Amino acid sequence: MSGAYASLGDVDVSGSVPVAASSDRVALKFQESNLQAFPPTDARGKLTGSYQPPRDADDSFSKPGPGAQNGSTDGQAQGFGGWLNVLSYRPYFNVDTSDVLDRIHDSLLPHKGDFVEKTYSNPDMYGPFWITTTLIFVAAALGNFAAYLAHKTSSQTDHWHYDINKVTWSAGMFYGYIGLVPLSLYFLLKYLGVSSNLVHLWCLYGYSLFIFIPASVLSVVPVEIFKWLIVGIAALMSATFLAHNIRSHIKTASDRWVLVVTGSFLLQLGLALVIKLYFFTFIF
Repeated sequence: MSGAYASLGDVDVSGSVPVAASSDRVALKFQESNLQAFPPTDARGKLTGSYQPPRDADDSFSKPGPGAQNGSTDGQAQGFGGWLNVLSYRPYFNVDTSDVLDRIHDSLLPHKGDFVEKTYSNPDMYGPFWITTTLIFVAAALGNFAAYLAHKTSSQTDHWHYDINKVTWSAGMFYGYIGLVPLSLYFLLKYLGVSSNLVHLWCLYGYSLFIFIPASVLSVVPVEIFKWLIVGIAALMSATFLAHNIRSHIKTASDRWVLVVTGSFLLQLGLALVIKLYFFTFIF
């Protein structure tokens, strides 16, 4: 079978590709690459942190804000926009249950006067917000309940009605007090040349209101002398707590500290008086 084939040699066959002669072969030369050679690294299969954002990237959120601790990089936006940015308030809610309980405990010990020092590195608005909100509903609800008990023990024969306006007035009074009084004190201290922080004052005033929550619970007892006694004790404890801490903060910075401390003390007593007369005093 193999004998049937013959060698074609150099015969030109139609439709075929001619065989290139060995002497006509051309050696292709590749141009050397200019790619930069990078040295090997130890990172294998991992993303390295060598990437840098462009220079015009916004780094507002990488700046630590006041009140942050433990090396946190969560900051607040600078300028007026920071007041409108929710994330700028996150450092002031960086507390847990034990922190809030410790600060409530300190607010019940008015003679110590070291609350501002203990909360200086991490003042919070979490505790003041919930203390104030709880006081709003406790005072309104228990005020109506105390009115109901007083009505039942009186000689009145008409029907008793729940006063829903107590909730509205309670919210306006307590939120207004905790917001405007520290703000006014802040500008007063600025005027006197005393270095202060508004969040520290909000924190101080917020925790000073806690004592009025148990006082409101005890004021439900339908005995007028007992009510005045409870509210009076709560007022003295809260006002003394404020006065001691404000005094320790500004005594060495202003020669008019007596007026500021006395004004804060009397204003806190005035708040307690309003609580007693509006929520727990009834005339039938």
